[in-house]
Amino acid sequence: MATTSVRDIHRRGLMLVLSSPSGAGKTTISRRLLERDTGIAMSVSVTTRPMRPGETHGVDYYFVSQDEFDRMAAAGELLEYARVFNNCYGTPREMVEAKLSEGRDVLFDIDWQGTQQVAEKAREDLVSIFVLPPSGEELERRLHTRAQDSAEVIAHRMAKASDEISHWAEYDYVIVNTDVEESVASVQAILRAERLKRRRQVGLSGFVRGVQESLR
Repeated sequence: MATTSVRDIHRRGLMLVLSSPSGAGKTTISRRLLERDTGIAMSVSVTTRPMRPGETHGVDYYFVSQDEFDRMAAAGELLEYARVFNNCYGTPREMVEAKLSEGRDVLFDIDWQGTQQVAEKAREDLVSIFVLPPSGEELERRLHTRAQDSAEVIAHRMAKASDEISHWAEYDYVIVNTDVEESVASVQAILRAERLKRRRQVGLSGFVRGVQESLR
């Protein structure tokens, strides 16, 4: 009689993407999710933008030259990449694949363009969530309240928001971020359900056959 054990089941990790227009709250949601769930890690992107005070290479970003970024993109070493506000950002494929193989989940803070690229290359591993603001007025208020940008930058972000929001229907899930705690709870519920999907549980079919044999 075959021996069966739940230890025979191993889960492949997933890529959890959160996208939203700037100011809708995805960064806050991401931070709280990372604080509460040790099974998920933030994807560390490569970027051509200069390092800011307090940032650490390999922790906040991998800071590379434009030539190195172009080489990585041409060699297929990036899952996705884009130019944002005159700087380039991309996701290193090898590091993400290693985490997924280990059963770790990876969190992405990328826009709709990056999400489309990831979907083209690894749709089975992707879970995408779009975060909407309660209203345009609330989005503008949040941008002003965080006091990180000039009036010119805020105007640019607001002008770009409508185009970003137009891609909401391309995502698996949509959350209206009226309350941050409720939004975090929703993301946690989505993550829990996606982790339990049959296709992510490697070795499940063998386990089930073992259970069936033990019943004969």
